[in-house]
Amino acid sequence: MNILKVAALSAVFIAQFTFAQFKQAPLLYAYNALEGSIDAQTMEIHYSKHGAAYASNLNKAVAGTPQEKENLNQILSKVSTLSPAIRNNAGGHYNHELFWTILTPEKNTQPSAKLSKAINDSFGSVEAFKEKLGKAGADRFGSGWAWLSVDKNGKLFVSSTPNQDNPLMDVVEEQGTPVLGIDVWEHAYYLKYQNKRADYLAAIWNVINWKEVSKRYEEALSKK
Repeated sequence: MNILKVAALSAVFIAQFTFAQFKQAPLLYAYNALEGSIDAQTMEIHYSKHGAAYASNLNKAVAGTPQEKENLNQILSKVSTLSPAIRNNAGGHYNHELFWTILTPEKNTQPSAKLSKAINDSFGSVEAFKEKLGKAGADRFGSGWAWLSVDKNGKLFVSSTPNQDNPLMDVVEEQGTPVLGIDVWEHAYYLKYQNKRADYLAAIWNVINWKEVSKRYEEALSKK
């Protein structure tokens, strides 16, 4: 009987996971692949605990609501009308799924020529952009994110949002399509950097996946 109960419970769990609307994408590198900038323990906890919780809790939050049949972009575009549980977990799931992809162990990736020109046109130089984004992250009081996004006119802008908000939401002042986001919640850096958020924000440029950021920039432009 115990074996049958275990089998039945396992089947239910597998079914719930299989048919869950929102799921984590597999991490494309090992937890220790970003060592030097982000330590293995932080990556493992961040991905397997925090990231996983947002996906799981989002599925619970949308269960039985119209959002059960909507995609993330549809949900984020009207979070002002939805519950705090949906807002926080939809934002957390979207933000983290983006974050994993814009990190890489590959060394010295570079922005595409098109993105480089856009950055230079908008901020003066890549270094000036990095300084501006770093300041946005450092100045964010408490927990939140720093973003590089494309606005409705196809122009780049830097912004910061609190908690798990992002520029796709209808609750933010500056709306746009994120192409790069940096997590400045303490769980993203505290084990290695403690209270030195600025050091984390400086080190993360060593593992930014400019190929992915450039691809996201092209995709954002194509939808304008």
